[in-house]
Amino acid sequence: MDRSALVALVAGVLQGVFEWLPISSEGNITVFLTALGSTPEAAVGFSLFLHAGTAVSAAAYYRAELREVLGALPEWRPRDAFSSEGERATLSFLGVATLASGVVGLTAYATLEAAVSALTGGAFVALVGLLLVGTGVLLRVADNFEFGGREDPDLLDALLVGSLQGLAILPGVSRSGTTASALLFRGHDGPSSFRLSFLLSIPAALGAGVLSVADGGVPEVGLDAAALALASAAVVGYLTIDALMRVVERVPFWGVCVGLGALAMLGGGLLVV
Repeated sequence: MDRSALVALVAGVLQGVFEWLPISSEGNITVFLTALGSTPEAAVGFSLFLHAGTAVSAAAYYRAELREVLGALPEWRPRDAFSSEGERATLSFLGVATLASGVVGLTAYATLEAAVSALTGGAFVALVGLLLVGTGVLLRVADNFEFGGREDPDLLDALLVGSLQGLAILPGVSRSGTTASALLFRGHDGPSSFRLSFLLSIPAALGAGVLSVADGGVPEVGLDAAALALASAAVVGYLTIDALMRVVERVPFWGVCVGLGALAMLGGGLLVV
C-alpha cells in the first residue's frame, strides 16, 4: 500500500470514529493531514469529502427512524408544518434546518476559503485549535444546563440549529456538539437532542462531500485512495456509532475539545515561529 492510500485509509478510520464525538471530526482530521504535509486547502477539502462516508453510516444506523419520518410525508402540509406533532414536526424541522444549513454553510465555506488562502499552515492549525477550544467551552456550559421537557421542535429550533450546523463547516466547530447543545438550551432532553442532531447530519454530510468534489474535484490522493477513504469511513462509522454514543453520555468531552484545541494552538504557534 502506497503512502497516499495509507493516509486515506487512516483518515477514513478517524472520520468514522470522530464523527460521533463532539470534538469536530473535520478540525482534527484537518490538523492530522496538515501535520503530514498537506496544504490547508487540501486538508479541508479532504476532511469535508470524508463526511459523505459517515453520512452513509448514519443513514444505515438510523434507517428505522428515517422510515418513520419519511412515512409522515404524505400527511405533511406546509400550512401546519410546525403546528403538527410527532414525525410531521420532525420532518418540518429537518426540511427547514437543512435549508438554513445550506445558506449559512455556503457563506461560511466562502469565508473559510478566503481565510485558508491567507493563512500559513501553522496559523491555520492554531485557528482550528482556537475553534476547538470554543467548542469545548460551549459543551461545558451545556453540561451544566438543566434540561426542559419539550418534545417537538419548532420553527425557531430549526432556524437556530440549522444555522449552527452550517457554521460547523468551519474546521474546529463540532457539528454534533453545537447542534445538540442548542437543542438542550432550547429545552429538549438529551436523547431527543442527539436524535434530531444526527438525523439532520445526514443531508448535511452528503452536501459537504458533494461541495468538496464540486469545488475541488476528487481529492489529490487519487480516485482509488479516495474510494478507500470513503469506504473505511462508512464501515468504521457504522461499526462504532452505537458504542461511541454511549461513551458520549459518560465522558466530559468539553475537556477533550479544550485539550486538543490547546495542543493545536501550541503546535500551530510553534510552526509560525
